[in-house]
Amino acid sequence: MLGFRRSRHRLTTAAAVFGLLVAGAAVQASAAAPAAAATPHRILFDNAHAETAGNADWIVSTSQPDPLGQDSSPSAETDWTGALSSWGVALQKTGDYSLKTLPSGSSLAYGGSTATDLSNFDTLVLPEPNTLFTTAEKTAIMTFVKNGGGLFMISDHTGADRNNDGYDAVKILNDLMTNNSVDSTDPFGFSIDSLNISSGYPAAISDSTDAVLHGSFGTVTKSLIANGTTATLNPADNSSVKGLLYRSGYSGHTGAFFATSTFGSGKVAFWGDSSPIDDGTGQSGNTLYDGWNDPGATNAALALNATEWLAGGSSSGGGGGGGGGTCTAAQLLANPGFESGNTSWTATSGVITNSSSEAARTGSYKAWLNGYGSATTDTLSQSVAIPSDCAATLNFYLHVDTAETTTTTAYDTLKAQVLNSSGTVLSTLATYSNLNAASGYTLRSFDLSGYAGQTVTVKFTGTEGSTLQTSFVLDDTALNVS
Repeated sequence: MLGFRRSRHRLTTAAAVFGLLVAGAAVQASAAAPAAAATPHRILFDNAHAETAGNADWIVSTSQPDPLGQDSSPSAETDWTGALSSWGVALQKTGDYSLKTLPSGSSLAYGGSTATDLSNFDTLVLPEPNTLFTTAEKTAIMTFVKNGGGLFMISDHTGADRNNDGYDAVKILNDLMTNNSVDSTDPFGFSIDSLNISSGYPAAISDSTDAVLHGSFGTVTKSLIANGTTATLNPADNSSVKGLLYRSGYSGHTGAFFATSTFGSGKVAFWGDSSPIDDGTGQSGNTLYDGWNDPGATNAALALNATEWLAGGSSSGGGGGGGGGTCTAAQLLANPGFESGNTSWTATSGVITNSSSEAARTGSYKAWLNGYGSATTDTLSQSVAIPSDCAATLNFYLHVDTAETTTTTAYDTLKAQVLNSSGTVLSTLATYSNLNAASGYTLRSFDLSGYAGQTVTVKFTGTEGSTLQTSFVLDDTALNVS
């Protein structure tokens, strides 16, 4: 079967428009657009503490406080400028997040009336701060977390003093935890080590129930150290502290490269290096490193899952905390990455394949619809019961390549739909086409919470015209409930 599939495909040549990038990514169905969260999860990225000093460029966009001022509908990470733009754009494209940046010259505050006050956000990201937080700022941060906010602390190695003021992120974040007016008695249950670890790929622990390691943005297996540090855990001070990824040769209380904890009603995440969040592109004059897409790691999934976990899956913010309800968090699709071959999915012959002509995003198998260069229709579907009282999100990674040369006409299409048990289309989530061709895979996310308590079918239908191939390749699907 797989050999027949390969023989039918018209392989893309160098002359094909493999990297065609077109504004306005998907052709959305006007009457059935995917529903985003009623109130998007609100994330504040800090840029008020020398996050762009030296070679650092830890911003999602040069437009601050609102990255949408640079591009209101980004389809690629280069639509926003900053070494964290991949992170920001990936969140923005889900439709479930509202992102802001605290600009340079501002101060962190909680309980005030400004638009960037922490009371307006679910999560605060501190991407390698390089100046000390003031006493008032430390009170604001700790109060924010205690009242239900999420705090994402990203360090770098000791000695990474990018603005030469005598303080690096190790000192600054340890000072936050040990010298504040709210709780200085090891509130999060860990301390950051004064180390400079040159290289490594810290591995994830085995815990299939952990929402950071197995979240809606993918499964985390490894991260990356490129001059970073670790943390020492102190569960006697905070029993909720948990190491998720460890430096090679370490486990338990020492060598934790990524850790989570709780404090009051809030959540905390720690990452021991800024290299994994660096997407390699940003403002000119900076020496950047693409750790986000490092092939030996799963840094994107780790950053995005952790953001989702910190935000709590809640539409209430300002330190409002987590989800609640009776739903048990789970991933519902069987064989989500197609590595078990033709099981669990109903698909046109040859769609689920390990053909080397189109690379899988992870593993060997993927779902490859169309690509024949002749009039064909391919389908891929799976029925799934979404429990009541659950928020549900459908995610999949899509790669489109085409031999079409038009920049205006959608000759070949892929529909993502939700059907009821009778086969009636309940919603067309999106329609993609040859106009969406681009190199690599792009994460697509849709809110299916409106179907809680129902058994629905997730279906993909690819329709190709009579000439010039377009391949729609899907991988790493997930239907996450929480």
